Amino acid sequence: MAVTVYGIPNCDTVKKARAWLDAKGIAYTFHDYKKQGADAAQVAGWIAAAGLGTVVNRAGTTFRKFSAEDQAALGGDGAPAVLVANTSAIKRPIVEHPGGLLVGFKEAEWAAEMG
Repeated sequence: MAVTVYGIPNCDTVKKARAWLDAKGIAYTFHDYKKQGADAAQVAGWIAAAGLGTVVNRAGTTFRKFSAEDQAALGGDGAPAVLVANTSAIKRPIVEHPGGLLVGFKEAEWAAEMG
């Protein structure tokens, strides 16, 4: 099963998700936004699959510090570019797996989709 986890290594939710995957013996590749960045086309795909409201981390300080221009861009076609420039505003983790896409870590949801 090809699984890729996207996030920031020191995020508590990402740590919980990775520990869950490790405990289940599910191999995965970790993509660190801080070191490897994010791809606008991929972010656009996540938004198309899960919805903008799901992909954007509105609870973080990065989102609260957005300029009026960035907030306006998030409401339209400019959302992927804003998120790529501000990866901390992407909800974590985002997991691509053969069955689809998981955003955030909810153990019951993950168990239903990945065992």
